[in-house]
Amino acid sequence: MARIGFIGLGNMGLPMAQNLVKAGHTVTGYDVNPAVVEGFAQAGGTAAAEIGAAAADNAIVITMLPTGDHVRGVYLHAEGILARAAPGTLLIDCSTIDVATAREVAEVAAGKGLTMLDAPVSGGVGGAQGGTLTFMVGGTDAAFASAHPILEAMGKTIVHAGGSGTGQAAKICNNMILGVSMIAVSEGFLLAEKLGLDAQKLFDISSKSSGQCWAMTSYCPVPGPVPTSPANRDYQAGFSAAMMLKDLKLAQDAAKLVGAVTPMGAGAAAVYDQYVETGEAGRDFSGIIRFLRGA
Repeated sequence: MARIGFIGLGNMGLPMAQNLVKAGHTVTGYDVNPAVVEGFAQAGGTAAAEIGAAAADNAIVITMLPTGDHVRGVYLHAEGILARAAPGTLLIDCSTIDVATAREVAEVAAGKGLTMLDAPVSGGVGGAQGGTLTFMVGGTDAAFASAHPILEAMGKTIVHAGGSGTGQAAKICNNMILGVSMIAVSEGFLLAEKLGLDAQKLFDISSKSSGQCWAMTSYCPVPGPVPTSPANRDYQAGFSAAMMLKDLKLAQDAAKLVGAVTPMGAGAAAVYDQYVETGEAGRDFSGIIRFLRGA
């Protein structure tokens, strides 16, 4: 079993770290919220009072942080991970951030004798709790092979996307597709409503026809057809509108940087931006259907 430092015990990070503990690993956790760290310790983890303590004396350090700026700070600060981790430590960043930052931090880490993977996840809080996340991993073959048994304790599908930064590239491309398709599915159901077509009937037809997609069959934005979707619990967030907007903006930033044409992605970002501005940032992203109905 491995000695692991885990930094970032939020809605995603905490259950991920707990699954590592359940798998028998020794996990030292840190978060800016002391109460969360205390709860993690009570659940079998070890509490760290600061970032350096979670980074030192561990063979692997995992981070799950909100933004690229947080990743830069936690890794590059004078008392951060790169300053405290021993040479040979494997670093795994599971945050969803921009590709450029992922590659920059990995390059600095390599210069200090550390190996780094970008390994953002898909699956939301439910996937984190159930240990069924999908990991999209960027980095060397050797680092991926070393990380694979650790990632298996937290996820069900683990894909090596390629070199450094490709995990982040896969994540933002995937979520751009998801954001666009959720809006399209929502518009379809709203049009059906106006035309007098029952939502269940549309689902029965489209879920087996050319309109089929994950946003419809697994996360249907209207109550009823998919009992496990957030639509049946007032759009309580599994993946919030704010997080979807963040990922769509990352995709647009990347598209501008490389000159990619993404009009649907840009449109989805604009719609989610309006939705979040109504005060629904914490609502599930599938709640966009309520915004579109009102609009």
